[in-house]
Amino acid sequence: MVVEEGFDYVGQAMGEFNVKMRDLEDRQRIMRDRLLLIGKNLLEFKEKTSEDVLGIKKELEKLKQDMQRLTSFLETASTEFSKFARKEDLAVLIKQAKMFQPLEFVRKKDLNDIIKAGKNNW
Repeated sequence: MVVEEGFDYVGQAMGEFNVKMRDLEDRQRIMRDRLLLIGKNLLEFKEKTSEDVLGIKKELEKLKQDMQRLTSFLETASTEFSKFARKEDLAVLIKQAKMFQPLEFVRKKDLNDIIKAGKNNW
């Protein structure tokens, strides 16, 4: 009977060993699957992030070009503004035009006709 008890003990120990081994293998398989899933998610995230960064770089470059065009336009406009007449200058020109009144000038021929007509009426 002693032999049977020893054999039973070894068999039981082997059974426990096999169960523990299967548990470890299952854990290892689960960990491997999780690691593969994490790696896959990491690659997808990296690709999406790379695409986003590329899009942002393109938008940034377009914004830089727009800013350069806007700066160039503003520089051109500011140099042109100095060439425009100011309000005070226009007011002076209007006063001069009113004093000049070109519509009230008479041509020499018309003046001579008026003088001749005036002499005839006296």
